Amino acid sequence: MITRRDADMTEIPERRAIRRFDMRLPASIRIRSADGEEWLTETQNVSARGLFFYAREPVQPGTRLEVTLTFPPQVTFADSIRVRFTARVVRIEPAGLAGRVGVAAAIEEYEFLRSLRNGGEGEPGNDDWTKSN
Repeated sequence: MITRRDADMTEIPERRAIRRFDMRLPASIRIRSADGEEWLTETQNVSARGLFFYAREPVQPGTRLEVTLTFPPQVTFADSIRVRFTARVVRIEPAGLAGRVGVAAAIEEYEFLRSLRNGGEGEPGNDDWTKSN
């Protein structure tokens, strides 16, 4: 049985069927129903179905997010790849010593973005990447 440890170092049985990868990737987060405010953070881990990151302020479970990640060449074994996806907050962990709140979100849908260096068209606020067809 696979286990993990919580903040108190208590072993907790792992319930996830999909493997998580400890990856510190820059992430751009936008709450889908809000005024479009965007904030930057870093992922703590990523899987095929979700991710975990820290936020400065609490986000309510059920909140829909738009997340953009850049996977570097060390992960893709090719050029960097940007992925934008819609995710739903499924769990919040209380603020720790740094005052940041842990956010677990399930990925609902995604799209790959391609570099404009390959002849794509820009989108507002992003001069280097565009949606891939």
